[in-house]
Amino acid sequence: MAEVLYYAFPFFVLLLALEWLSFRHVEDEHVELVGYDVVDTRTSITMGVGNVIINVGWKLVVVLVYTALYELTPLRISPSDWWAWVLLFFADDLAYYWFHRVSHESRVFWASHVVHHSSQHYNLSTALRQTWVPMTYFPFWLPLALMGFPPWMILLAQSWSLIYQFWIHTERVRRLPRWAEAVLNTPSHHRVHHGSNEQYLDKNYGGILIIWDRLFGTYEPEGERVRYGLTKNIETHNPVQVAFHEYIALWHDIRRAPGWRARFGLMYHGPGWQPEGAPPVESSQG
Repeated sequence: MAEVLYYAFPFFVLLLALEWLSFRHVEDEHVELVGYDVVDTRTSITMGVGNVIINVGWKLVVVLVYTALYELTPLRISPSDWWAWVLLFFADDLAYYWFHRVSHESRVFWASHVVHHSSQHYNLSTALRQTWVPMTYFPFWLPLALMGFPPWMILLAQSWSLIYQFWIHTERVRRLPRWAEAVLNTPSHHRVHHGSNEQYLDKNYGGILIIWDRLFGTYEPEGERVRYGLTKNIETHNPVQVAFHEYIALWHDIRRAPGWRARFGLMYHGPGWQPEGAPPVESSQG
């Protein structure tokens, strides 16, 4: 079922090409758009290809663990029951919200997720800029297997969530109807999430739905012009550096930290956390 995502790739490429053409031939009268940069786009696509290759092996581990937990639990949710799909939709989206939030609020997880925020552009190619360390998402979906969802249903839900999130990485769509903006994660909401503006940091974590952000106090509407990227941009298009720069920075900070409590704090707390008595951290937010 995870292969559903791979079947969507040709459509991703087609939509990316159409968006690129729209920037070349259509001017937006209301706002200056960032658009595309060839080198930046190449890096994003390279990161996406690397993520797919790594996941070929990693998904085998995921399936084995999901299957083991599914066999251990006495609970069973049948895919033949209509309500099972409704429950799965909300359970998967809630799992994604907490995975995404922790990925910003804990630096060990941020070291993986920062890759997705490292571009100073915001277009459909940015959606392809994915981590080469995908293992950080793993714990957040384990409860679904224990609830009795068959592993293939969990993988399918993860795929439809990622497919949905592809199209919201665009400046071309300004606002959806009010009801959609109230319930769904939209391009406007997700532009905020990719902003390095102070008021936009650590906001709008939703996958398909924005209701979790409204419920848990992490929602921020789009107001002033979004500055994409990190608070301290990495200024490189080298895929290896993009993939691992935050792990290297975290290791440097841990080595310089005064004691084990500070070292564990650096891993547990967010990227902006500063241990008392330690040199300034090398991390950045986004």
